[in-house]
Amino acid sequence: MASPSEAPPSNRLLVEVSFEVCWQLGGIYTVLRSKAPMAVKRHGQSYCLVGPYNEATADDEFEPLEPTGLYGRAAQILNERGIGARYGRWMISGKPQVVLLDYRRHFDRLNDDKYFLWKDHFIETYSGDSDVDEVVVFGYLVVEFFEALLAALRETGDEGAIPKVVAHFHEWMSAVPIPELRRRKTEVATVFTTHATILGRYLAADDRHFYQRLPGIDADGAARSRGVHPRYAIERAAAWSATVFTTVSGITGFEAEHFLGRKPDALLPNGLNVQRFTALHEFQNLHARSKKQIHEFVMGHFFPSYSFDLDRTLYVVTSGRYEYGNKGLDLFIESLARLNWRLKVARSDVTVVAFIVTRAPNKGMNVDVLRSQVLFRELQGTASDIARDMSERLLASVAEGRMPGIDDLIDENAQVRLKRMTHAWRKKRWPSIVTHDMAHDGQDAVLGQLRFCNLLNNPEDPVKVIFHPEFLSRTSPLIGLDYDEFVRGCHLGVFPSYYEPWGYTPMECAALGVPAVTSDLAGFGCYVMDKIPDHDKKGMYVLGRRYKTFDESAEELTSIMQTALTMDRRERIDLRNRVEALSVQFDWKELIRYYWEAHALAVERFAEQAPTPGA
Repeated sequence: MASPSEAPPSNRLLVEVSFEVCWQLGGIYTVLRSKAPMAVKRHGQSYCLVGPYNEATADDEFEPLEPTGLYGRAAQILNERGIGARYGRWMISGKPQVVLLDYRRHFDRLNDDKYFLWKDHFIETYSGDSDVDEVVVFGYLVVEFFEALLAALRETGDEGAIPKVVAHFHEWMSAVPIPELRRRKTEVATVFTTHATILGRYLAADDRHFYQRLPGIDADGAARSRGVHPRYAIERAAAWSATVFTTVSGITGFEAEHFLGRKPDALLPNGLNVQRFTALHEFQNLHARSKKQIHEFVMGHFFPSYSFDLDRTLYVVTSGRYEYGNKGLDLFIESLARLNWRLKVARSDVTVVAFIVTRAPNKGMNVDVLRSQVLFRELQGTASDIARDMSERLLASVAEGRMPGIDDLIDENAQVRLKRMTHAWRKKRWPSIVTHDMAHDGQDAVLGQLRFCNLLNNPEDPVKVIFHPEFLSRTSPLIGLDYDEFVRGCHLGVFPSYYEPWGYTPMECAALGVPAVTSDLAGFGCYVMDKIPDHDKKGMYVLGRRYKTFDESAEELTSIMQTALTMDRRERIDLRNRVEALSVQFDWKELIRYYWEAHALAVERFAEQAPTPGA
């Protein structure tokens, strides 16, 4: 196999197919978008992505162009056949070519497509599952795209120079074409990547012993009982039919081998585009700037009720999809309660503010929480105005040769303003543990556990909690930071997932110079354990969950947090330097080679399997 660092063969086309091309539905969007510049750099005009046309996102994501080159010609052939295909570029870094298929125009063929899926591949699809219906129609259009692409290649007239076509499909939603391309013996080498198995995501959420029980699970029966058999069957057929089958991590490969019946041929870890600073102090300065803004939110939220020393206050964050068990939110909250008790017993002077950031059903920002922030900003503005006036009064007093008193520095009107604002500012209730009014407050899992653990922001508790059930935005009147800015201002990221095929969040922390906790049930955690010696000393902690009870994992996580959050300032700065230096190993420049190796393997295998001409 050729070295991945070598230039790609000139006679190879690479097409990536996903439902998340120009359409953000989940984490695959981030994978495709972040590695696109590397793919364009290596393959140039030989690289293209294929996805569904979605009118709602096309204006922001897609730049239509006149058809040019092989991919433009393939789109043109489809349109000549009455199939809606749009050629252009994805408006992201690298500006890769894309072909978007207007599958919603072709739902009149749904019944025929579902019939042939059953007839040729024994995959029965239920009525009423709109996601499956969309996937089936899109999938058969993708098959026609590849046939059009091969037709465009034949139009070049030089049969001997026809490039090898590698098609890389991501997740079950793009997987329908794989068995059909194989059935038709289409001259396309296929790679299929499952980023999370259908059954794994469903079953792990309800079973804390999922991995211990996994080898004995009847996959077919479990899929039927969960009502996801068509999705599972599509995923399984793609895994069996692909020239090369891959997963993003060893833990997902373990699932795939049991559920889908095929061991992955390769693992394709996810990467980031890491932007490092020439001088170490630059990212430390950014940390201080973001931390200052978090301080201001914390003052606005807590100080109307009581205060604490911000110089001894540390910020912890967990984030991700609102999957209470899968993302380890239950373990995080339990460990916070234990940390609260430990810090009390130790009579520590440290205050820990833990943020839970996710999107959960809510009715909007809590009026009282918002009011506190508005009043704080008014108080901040008033204090700034008075400070400017004080500077002039102070200079005048000193110039006159006398030490000023309070009446010399602040006039009577200013004192009255401050007293009135302070009176309006103070409140007798303890600070809320949630920033929004929840849609189902009494049934919310996070709020229920926080109340059960008595993590209610009592003044005597060293651990405080803020549940922010919306994604962060700089335009928000609460915290006013984008997610990456907010994380940069924190001291520790905690992501103790129980089910996590990969896990971008701890990687993002490392890239921002923030120590983080992942788990040995996260794909990223497995990668860290395998590739990085002494990772915990470098600020990347891997929590044991696979072979430990919930209680044992909670004790370990509590100890990790206590160690990381009771370091002195110099130790914390040194740890941030080490984790930021580590982040280069998670850059796509390092990890993209796994993709190139999988594509080369697909070409090699396809050539071995292809019939000899004239045989």
